[in-house]
Amino acid sequence: MEPDQRRAAMLELAHTAGELKVEELAQRFEVSRETVRRDLAQLDSAGLLRRVHGGAQKSKLSVEAPFVQRLTENAYPKERIARRAAALFEDNETVMIDAGTTTEFFAAALAGAVRCTVVTNSIGVALKVQEGGSRSKVYLLGGECHADTKEVVGSITLEQVTRFRADHAVLTIGAIDSSLGLMDFDVEEAMVARAMIAQAQKLTILADHSKFDCVGMAQVCQFEAVDRIVTDRMPSESIMEAIRYHGVELFIAE
Repeated sequence: MEPDQRRAAMLELAHTAGELKVEELAQRFEVSRETVRRDLAQLDSAGLLRRVHGGAQKSKLSVEAPFVQRLTENAYPKERIARRAAALFEDNETVMIDAGTTTEFFAAALAGAVRCTVVTNSIGVALKVQEGGSRSKVYLLGGECHADTKEVVGSITLEQVTRFRADHAVLTIGAIDSSLGLMDFDVEEAMVARAMIAQAQKLTILADHSKFDCVGMAQVCQFEAVDRIVTDRMPSESIMEAIRYHGVELFIAE
């Protein structure tokens, strides 16, 4: 495991368990206690964890706004991102789409652009494709339903994702950091995202400018897993360095 991946995993553990112990981390990641201390010191310096005697505790991170509120936040940039992203897809492709406000905009744009097969855990995405008047086929995954976000998650969802192979996974994301990679604010949503990535040949990330240089509690993937990012503004230089290093295609929605 690379150091950045290890630190991201530590961050996710901290926000699941609340507290980390140096000895336990050393055993879990098969590294020395000194390496763990250096990792925790770096995360503490970045404000992502709080060092305590013998380990670290989670720090207060930005929390994601409620889904209904996010539907109206940055709505115009999200619509532009959705239209630009939809133009990247072709007829007869299979596209996995996760739940999110940006992916709902994307689903509506995709329905008007191509005829494809959509696999999603989002009730909102499924309805947007159907309401768009397209002849696209939609497979809505099962699982535990969360009414506030109009999505399904959990073990049933994860199992059903494995029944499909897709040309593309299209994911919205909660946070992007040049060192820690791509993250979300909900562990179950991140698990669905990782499952979709594993079943798709290519990964497209939809993210408005507010997601850059932020940190979430749940790791989704590193830049090396990403093929395309569609956004509304040029990211910071640190993000651009990661994008260039890993050969990610960047599309800026006009």
